[in-house]
Amino acid sequence: MDDVPQRLRENLATVRGRIEEACRRAGRHAGEVRLVGVTKYVSADLAAALVAAGCEDLAESRPQSLWTKAESLAGLTPPPRWHLVGHLQRNKVRRTIGLVTLLHSLDSLRLAEAIDAEAAVQRRLCDGGKPCDVLVEVNLAGDPGRTGVAEPEVEPLLVAVGALPHIRVRGLMGMASVPEGPEAGATARRQFARLRNLRDRLRERLGGDTPGELSMGMSDDFEDGPTGWRR
Repeated sequence: MDDVPQRLRENLATVRGRIEEACRRAGRHAGEVRLVGVTKYVSADLAAALVAAGCEDLAESRPQSLWTKAESLAGLTPPPRWHLVGHLQRNKVRRTIGLVTLLHSLDSLRLAEAIDAEAAVQRRLCDGGKPCDVLVEVNLAGDPGRTGVAEPEVEPLLVAVGALPHIRVRGLMGMASVPEGPEAGATARRQFARLRNLRDRLRERLGGDTPGELSMGMSDDFEDGPTGWRR
């Protein structure tokens, strides 16, 4: 019988080694990079084994799956920090925001207002609580069939969300296109670089506590993302 926990530990060590090597090439510290394990294709038992192997940040793309797995893994010590990386509908805000450490997919002011209103209620119920941390999802491909905010619309959204007291934007998220062939890596690098440059421009223009976190890169392309940039 396969030793699943051992294989998970080995795979996790391999990914962390790749992160460290990419950061070394880029002149960065690996500690600046947060690894999030997306568990959307695995059972709650495998997700728990991943936490036991040392990956404490887990993510789901569907709110219903997050609800189920968060309940199943709530007894772990410590429990995982949950992220939602997929689209969040407003009718699912109430059950979701109390479970997640970070929502990676804010894509409209209407969603932000729904999150802010529910976070206000939950803060009152929890004797203060804290703001709901989110990332603005940017549609790097410019494809109307994909979720996310068009690049010119990011700044107005940040300004509007900044007026909401119970939601806090921590940065930007973007997913690269997945073209076939040898251009795939170059396309990812260009799109990730655009997101980084957008972040930097926003920080210059808006100043203050403008968010700086970037969420981008999956198993196949993270070395083309922030860990792979040379300074």
